[in-house]
Amino acid sequence: MSGAEQSIARGAAIPREDIIFTDLDGSEGVLVDLNRKKFYQLNETAILVWRGLEKRMTVAMIAREMTELYEVSLDQAISSVEGLLASFQAQKLVRPA
Repeated sequence: MSGAEQSIARGAAIPREDIIFTDLDGSEGVLVDLNRKKFYQLNETAILVWRGLEKRMTVAMIAREMTELYEVSLDQAISSVEGLLASFQAQKLVRPA
């Protein structure tokens, strides 16, 4: 894993400036990559993570918020957040902080 990937995996990621987020109804959202003209549909969990990244929250902070909203353990929440961050990174939607 590269240094950038490790940094992102820990939560030090920032949404790229050319990515636009739209919340459709609180349980579904869309990311639009303006440069590549691609759309990404987000579920409720992915919205939570994306909003956390917009607020410059760490993986731990986002995971704690997830445990407050859903019936999941902290370990499960951390795993979910890290998985979504890896997905965002693979699609080049975020950059290291």
